[in-house]
Amino acid sequence: VQLVESGGGLVQTGGSLRLSCAASGSIGSINSMGWYRQAPGKERELVAEITSGGSTYFADSVKGRFAIARDNAKNMMYLQMNSLKPEDTAMYFCADRDMARYDQWGQGTQVTVSS
Repeated sequence: VQLVESGGGLVQTGGSLRLSCAASGSIGSINSMGWYRQAPGKERELVAEITSGGSTYFADSVKGRFAIARDNAKNMMYLQMNSLKPEDTAMYFCADRDMARYDQWGQGTQVTVSS
């Protein structure tokens, strides 16, 4: 399964964006899928993750501001980002755990938050 990210852009502090992750095949059998981000000069980090059962994880830095969802019927995953801050500026990637473990990433989608 290949994943393609979209929905990034330039937004002012306090604004919102919704990222989408489209899968080329069924994601129903994928347990954990997540959104990662990498800012210039920093390591890639896990931002949010969702299991097939709907359990979620959020990094402390985005708790209360971001929401993650997946639609297995449409083979899609989403990241709703609210109250964006300049420190959220990064390239955002979606991946399942195996992709992340073996460093298999798509092109990502750029999110830039202006102050």
